[in-house]
Amino acid sequence: MSREKILAAVKQNKPAPVPLPEMLSFAYPVTDLTAAFTAAITKAGGATNIVKKGQPLTPAIKALFPDAQRIADFIEGDTTTNAALLQQPALLDVVVLKGQLGVAENGAIWVTDKDCVERVLPFITQHLVLVIDQPTLVGNMHQAYAVMGQQNPDYGVFIAGPSKTADIEQSLVIGAHGPRSMQVFIVEP
Repeated sequence: MSREKILAAVKQNKPAPVPLPEMLSFAYPVTDLTAAFTAAITKAGGATNIVKKGQPLTPAIKALFPDAQRIADFIEGDTTTNAALLQQPALLDVVVLKGQLGVAENGAIWVTDKDCVERVLPFITQHLVLVIDQPTLVGNMHQAYAVMGQQNPDYGVFIAGPSKTADIEQSLVIGAHGPRSMQVFIVEP
């Protein structure tokens, strides 16, 4: 059979077009995203702190971790100090990083290479502090992916609470494979 006959047969037996299905709405039913996000972080084993824009975070971080000797603060910290601390990143007590957005339904925070100097930092520190701006809170992962689609990071990760496992005798262990605690500072405008 020639090519033209095959294409003509396909064209003749082509089914009638059907309309595309309606787009589903993935609206998040909760209006207080901060309260929902805080509840999700707490359920995941973390804690939240609400601060006003411009309020210094360093005193609050030092109050939360009074025994911490090696704090790498990539928001308010000194660049020279952070560079020195990164020489031995496995010995960091506290790492402070900026998050791009927070997801209210599960407490996940999107962290990209823009704010995470070394990809391993959120996973090897003893205590993780993430800072997000309140207006960047979204309801669910569908909304988060819509925002993320406008970004173009080389690397990104969702972090939802401190490290935890329940593999051994179904007993929850927090801080099993990474940070023993996670604090989130939500910055109000």
